[in-house]
Amino acid sequence: MLGQGYGEIHTILIYTEWSLVAHLNGVVSATVKTTKSSWNLEKNPLPALSCIGLRADKVLRALFLSTVASMAEAYRIIHTALTLTLPPSFSQTPSRHSQPIPRRHSIRCSISTTDTAKTSVTQKIPWGCEVDSLENAALLQKWLSDSGLPPQKMGIERVEVGERGLVALKNIRKGEKLLFVPPSLVITADSEWSCTEAGEVLKRNSVPDWPLLATYLIGEASLMQSSRWSNYISALPRQPYSLLYWTRAELDKYLEASQIRERAIERINDVTGTYNDLRLRIFSKHPHLFPEEVFNMETFKWSFGILFSRLVRLPSMDEKIALVPWADMLNHSCEVETFLDYDKSSQGVVFTTDRTYQPSEQVFISYGKKSNGELLLSYGFVPREGTNPNDKVELLLSLKKSDKCYKEKSEAMKKHGLSTSQCFPIQITGWPLELMAYAYLVVSPPSMSQHFEEIAAVASNKTTSKKDIRYPELEEQALQFILDSCEASISKYSKFLQESGSMDLDVTSPKQLNRRVFLKQLAVDLCTSERRILFRAQYILRRRLRDIRSGELRALRLFDGFRKLFK
Repeated sequence: MLGQGYGEIHTILIYTEWSLVAHLNGVVSATVKTTKSSWNLEKNPLPALSCIGLRADKVLRALFLSTVASMAEAYRIIHTALTLTLPPSFSQTPSRHSQPIPRRHSIRCSISTTDTAKTSVTQKIPWGCEVDSLENAALLQKWLSDSGLPPQKMGIERVEVGERGLVALKNIRKGEKLLFVPPSLVITADSEWSCTEAGEVLKRNSVPDWPLLATYLIGEASLMQSSRWSNYISALPRQPYSLLYWTRAELDKYLEASQIRERAIERINDVTGTYNDLRLRIFSKHPHLFPEEVFNMETFKWSFGILFSRLVRLPSMDEKIALVPWADMLNHSCEVETFLDYDKSSQGVVFTTDRTYQPSEQVFISYGKKSNGELLLSYGFVPREGTNPNDKVELLLSLKKSDKCYKEKSEAMKKHGLSTSQCFPIQITGWPLELMAYAYLVVSPPSMSQHFEEIAAVASNKTTSKKDIRYPELEEQALQFILDSCEASISKYSKFLQESGSMDLDVTSPKQLNRRVFLKQLAVDLCTSERRILFRAQYILRRRLRDIRSGELRALRLFDGFRKLFK
């Protein structure tokens, strides 16, 4: 499966202003301004719907297989009893009204985000497939070939990494271009809707590309075989692997030590808020185009899960974000750097290999320079410990209210977009200048108040020129402050990892037991990799502090020696 970003590609660029009216336990008016990387809703910053699973553990496969019978029965009931006939505007070819009117499948869904241990996600999406289905994947390949996809050097097979993936059928050279998916087989915000009226309504309301594509995907999926994209949608996972499908109780239990928990909660709130806004502003006013039986929270969670895990940005295609069938069967490897882009000479979406592949060997691309936490957030997998050179952990630094200059420092922070509790990334190779600047600001005494804004500007990375500020007189205090924060975080990780072996996984359903074991293992893998980085940072900090203190001691001894000599 594909990620939405490769380096800068993963940054979602939306330059529109969208006036939203959110309906959450009442009607709350707000203005959402979408920027390069975030949506702001009043005072609560909402992250951009970016970063967009690669694989499921073998344990989860058993859970899916065990529900096949009940899903089949549910599908039969939905198909026969809840099918909703829509107006002629939903015909597959809008200009040909003599075509039979397609029928949407109704989905009666309910989800819960309560904190109870027994909370589970009820999955009633009637389209898509199990993650390892080769039948639907083979039908996808045949449809793509019939629709203009050139002969391929890769085929879809079950693989060890990613359940299913693209495997080399012939020898593939390093530097060779592969795929050549034509633009006609790529889904973008400009793609033609089976229901043109629905698409026009969304565009008249200036719906940004992400929600627009999410709605488009649901609309096409609900048409089943009447949609041009039916073979593609049938090959998509029925339940994408992302933290969108974790309950709040599971996030609190398994990811309490990691800052990814907060990112997951924000993302879930983003999706929920986006759906609520669309429902209030658009869907409720056009129920014949957007029936709630089809366009509901459960289907939006599915569509956003697909977008997070498969959407890509194509730099050479006017920076469009797109779903690229066939290409999104490629799995991620931390050892490759190649990514998708539009090739103008061949007029297709391609990638250029950066290594050779032998027949039957799985072919990989990069989902971007993402940490293990970001990969878990969007794709539901964690690379093996120590294999991801881009791995990092978010370290939380905080300004205490008891600080003598709390008011002045907090005002300087706020002016430059910082909070009194701020996270900074730490990698195995070190940490950014911004983190050190923030630490300087926290430990600086009242006598340095004239420098507070300057230091805050560097900590926020909003200065016009990169300034490597240094305050030797504060160095020891700043490093000790970072070390204390680091060790406090290590303590949380260690507590979770120690308790993970004795966590109560007793649930009434064997299916839920399998699910909990799977989620716990993912959390253990993530926390182990993040704690490893913190251990490295702890070692570096202790060494630097030891060197500073031993240097000071040597200087004092030398000074004492000179003083005695002159006496």
